[in-house]
Order: sequence, then structure tokens, then C-alpha cells
Amino acid sequence: MVQCVALGHEIIALANLKPKDKDETDSYMYQSVGHHAIELYADAMGLPLYRRTIEGSSIETGKNYTPTQDDEVEDLYELLKTVKEEKGIEAVSVGAILSDYQRIRVENVCTRLGLTPLAYLWRRDQTELLDEMIDAGINAVVIKVAAMGLLPHKHLGKSLQELRGHLHKMSQKYELNVCGEGGEYETFTLDCPLFKKRIVIDDTETVIHSADAFAPVGYINIKQAHLEDKQIDSALPVRPLSLFMKTNHSLMTELLNEEEIKALSHQPCLSHRKIRADYSVTPELPPSSTRQVANHVWITGIRACIQNGKSIEELTRAALETLRVRLEECHDGWSMSSLVLVHLYVRNMEDFAAINSVYKTFFSVNPACRVCVQGSLTPDIALQIDCYGYLIQTEKQTMHVQSLSHWAPANIGPYSQAIKINNKLYIAGQIAMIPSSLQIIEGGILAEARLSLRHVSRIIEAICPGWTLGNIVSVVCYVTQQDYIQVACSEWKKATEKHKNDTCHPCCMVPIVVPQLPKGALIEWQVTAADATEITDTRHNFQKDSLTASFRVCYIENPPTLSSFSCVLCMKERNYIQLEVRAVLTFFIEKLEQILSKVAISLSSLPLLRVFYPASVFAYKDLVDRFRDVFESADCDAPPVSIVPVDVLESEDAIITVIAHA
Repeated sequence: MVQCVALGHEIIALANLKPKDKDETDSYMYQSVGHHAIELYADAMGLPLYRRTIEGSSIETGKNYTPTQDDEVEDLYELLKTVKEEKGIEAVSVGAILSDYQRIRVENVCTRLGLTPLAYLWRRDQTELLDEMIDAGINAVVIKVAAMGLLPHKHLGKSLQELRGHLHKMSQKYELNVCGEGGEYETFTLDCPLFKKRIVIDDTETVIHSADAFAPVGYINIKQAHLEDKQIDSALPVRPLSLFMKTNHSLMTELLNEEEIKALSHQPCLSHRKIRADYSVTPELPPSSTRQVANHVWITGIRACIQNGKSIEELTRAALETLRVRLEECHDGWSMSSLVLVHLYVRNMEDFAAINSVYKTFFSVNPACRVCVQGSLTPDIALQIDCYGYLIQTEKQTMHVQSLSHWAPANIGPYSQAIKINNKLYIAGQIAMIPSSLQIIEGGILAEARLSLRHVSRIIEAICPGWTLGNIVSVVCYVTQQDYIQVACSEWKKATEKHKNDTCHPCCMVPIVVPQLPKGALIEWQVTAADATEITDTRHNFQKDSLTASFRVCYIENPPTLSSFSCVLCMKERNYIQLEVRAVLTFFIEKLEQILSKVAISLSSLPLLRVFYPASVFAYKDLVDRFRDVFESADCDAPPVSIVPVDVLESEDAIITVIAHA
């Protein structure tokens, strides 16, 4: 609650769930010990208190939660529903630090009630957090212990400040969570900066729940307590500004040094670049393509083509219905919930809110990760989609954090931060949003590059402990100016340099310049990570006349399996009029086949090719048709191809960039 106030939120009510006719209840969700004195919190803060008895029990205990009759989570729903109806609340403060179980259930309740969950302690370093809470003037006493290193007769009733050193020692000795996040201890707060009065305990009762020799469990009941007035300085600000909070400014000091911050004032402000070539209407485009291999599916070519009288919402709905049908045609239970990663290219970012309002109706719990950018699409195409899906839900590990925090941006929209399938991790596009507010950080491309890369790193570490940026096997960096590529490349190199070792090979970054990104961001990272210990990384360069092709291929040797590859085709002093598309693509396919054959991987086994090209170089439909022709000439089962027109590639000489990852 202190964090919420420090960030500008107003607390207007307290809510508590209490056990029925007992000191505490066996709950997966709630602390109940100490509930006898909870009314004093309301009196100390001068706020209304809403209470409800816990009627349910822990019934639905899986990784995800769906509303379940007689589950204790439904007691929380009913309690918060009452508070919202009577007080008009907009958000709920959540104290979870590491518990996905609790966070997911609170987020489920908040979503159903249209409330925003605020989880400003989420994934904070607990050692740092304990010290921070004590230093902020929070006087909390331990009222339950249940861990090795904590003894009822010795530690119950002691304050966190008194136990700080002991908790740090026990963390080193027994890996105890110093903030008690593993259930090691529970506390009751006697005073904090939000209290207008302090609580004084007069009488307690100690209860030994378990006399285990190694980890005894005991708690104290507060039998009697009273409030005492505090000496409050009226000259102090209402909001405790001196307390820890990650504002835009504090984030800047974390990300940039003094010289870099000073240099920001001298950087020119660049507007979004919107290159548009002359297009002809392309009414006859090939239908969408689907490739299904066992439990995997790749679909591309889903487009919303502009029609007279049709709104963007109607066009979006029609495109997503097409996608739904394509999935269902795969049989065996395929549906929109099977999707893992969706690439959404829009022609006009101003349509994004309208597109999103329709998009979210097609997904429910744990939606697919998503990457969204504005492409230089032809005037008759409003949006374009390609995607990857995986059938077996039980083999998918999803991270869909919807709470505002200081960790990484919440995905309040219809997409997840990351989904892991076996040893492969797919991450949603990351832009430089301040996690606590979801606003883009100030400071330009340097600050945005560092913050968004930190988001990528934190997501990888959270869902795959032990993995780092060195596990990334495919990375596309979208920027809105060609001038930003140098900064992005430099920051990528710095961030991954420390992860270079015998088992991790940070891959090459593929920069793409697009007209615009969500929220006016300057940079967006789209990455895929994998168990890098199995991957071999190779590079190949070819030249034919003025045409060059630079490949980077990552693959698993046994059995021969492609992990990812990227190729940049460049042409020096090119002449657009004389540029023969078929010759360029034939050269690319020949060299790709040559590389893959050396490691016993067939061209027909590729899942999906994502092809980016400058809109000023080729005609969209011509490139689509020529790819089809070249694959037919190669006499192979062509993989789906997603053709995406953009502003510029990594250099003025680059004419095509092709990316694929399994």
C-alpha cells in the first residue's frame, strides 16, 4: 500500500477475508493469523474496512484458475465485488513477490471485475526489499514462524528490524526467503508512513501448532491492543515521496550514467519516418498458407483487405475468423488457444486500439504472445497476420502477468509475455514501457533500447531460471529510424557480451526499420530463446556479381533440426528498373539449400519464412508471386512465406531480409 501511495494512487478502502470461528485457516491464498486485530488497521488509517468470512476451500489448485464453485478464490471475488459496488474502486493492491499461484488468482478476480491489479513488490529482490521496508519506517512484528532457523519461543513478537540480521543469515544457511515469501513467517504491522495512529499490542497468546525439532510452527494471537496518537508534521507532503519508487527519473538513473543523461538534451528529436511507394491495388492475392507438422502448425497470409463500407473492426473480425477456420481445418482439437506466437502487422498504428478491441475477443486465458508493428503495407491491406501454434496445452508453460509492477511491463492486453514449448521460449515484442505506469520512458533511443532489453532479460530469467540473453537464437529489432540501428546494435552487443561462453552464443541482431511502433515507441525487440547447449552456430557469405547473401544458421546436430536462420541480401549500386526479382530469389534459395544440405536438413522442412523488404524496392504482389514460382522451380514442398514490406532494412544496400525459426 505504501508503494501504491508513493506512485500516486489513493487508497479508499481496506478489505479482509477472515477464517470462520478459528485462529487461522489452511489456505493456499490468504494469511489469516492476526485477523483478530485487523480492525485496528482501518482505525489507524481512517479508512472503511470490508470483511468477509472464508467459506470456500482450495479446490482449483492448478497452474491456471477458472471460476470454481466453493473455491476460496470466489470469496475474494464476492468481497471485492461488494467494495467496488459501494466505493467505486478501480484497482487492487497485491502483495505477491514470487507466488504465481496467488498472483494468477488475484488477476483472475480483477479481470472479471474490471479492476487493475497493482503488484509493486512482484519479483523484487527480497534482500533489497526487506531492507527497504524497514528503512521506510514500516514496523512489523513476526506473529507466525514455520521454517528452519525460526523458533516460536525466540522470534515470535520480534520486529523485522530486530530480526533483519538473523533473517539474512538464515537465508545464507537454509535458503530462507527473507521476506517470508515461502511461508517462512507472517507479520502484523504496528506502524507505517500511512498510519495516522500507531498500534500497540497489550496482550498476546502463543500457540504451538507443531513442535517439530527442525522447523517448529507457532503463532501468536493478539488478544488485546490499542491505538496511540502519532506526532505528524503537517508540513510534510501527503505522499511519502522519500520512499522507494521507480519513476521515469529513477529508471533513467538506473539505465544511464551521468554523461549519457547530460548528452540527452543535445540529441535531436526525430519524427516517425513514413516512406510510401506508389502502389497499385492488388485484389488477387494468394490464399493463406498452412504447414502442419505433428503438434506444430504455422499459418501465414491472413490479411484484412480494405473494402468499401467496412470498418476496421469488421475487417479485423473477418481476418481473425479466417485464422480460426484455418486452425480448425487442422482437426485434432486445434483452436485459437493453440496459438503460441502471433505477428500482427498493421498499415496504420492509429487503428491499433480498434484492432485490439476485436482481437481480444478471440482469446481467453493465457493468450498467445504477440509482436505488433506498423508495416509499409499496400493501401488495400489494413493488417496482415502470421502465426505459430502448438497443440498440446499441457506441454505449454505460459507467463501472463497482468499486474502493474516494477518488474517488467504487464500484459493487460490479449497477449502473454512468454510461452515455453519444450526447450524453446517465445517472447512477446518488448518496448520500453515503464512497468509501474505502462508509459514509454523518456530519454530517446538509448534509454528505450536499454529498458526494453532489460524487459527481455527479466522475462527470460523469470520463466527459465538459469537462462540469459545468451540463450537467444533469433532476434529482430524493430526501430522507427535508420539512425537508431547503430545504437540498437551497440546496446545488443553490450547486453550479450557477458553471456559469451562455450554453451551460449548470442545471435546476430536483425534490425528492421518500420514506420511506427505501439505507443510511439522507438524500438521493439522480438526474440526466441532455446537451450543453447544443444545448438551449433554457423555463418556463411556468398556473392554473385553485385549481389551478396549473408547467412547465420543455428541448428541441432542430432537429430538434424533447424533452430533458426537469418539471411540479408544486399545489392551494391542497384538499379530498381533492372532488378530481376526471380534471379535474386533463385540465388537465395540455391544458397540456402546448399547450406542446409551440409547438415542434412531439407528446404521442405522449414516451418515459415518471414521476408522483409523495403517497400520502395519491390512490388508486394510481384514478390509474393516470384517466391511461389521459385519454390515450384526448386521442386520442393515450399514452406509458408510471410511477405512484409517495411521502410528500410539494416543498410541502404539491403534489399531482402529473411528470417526463420522453428
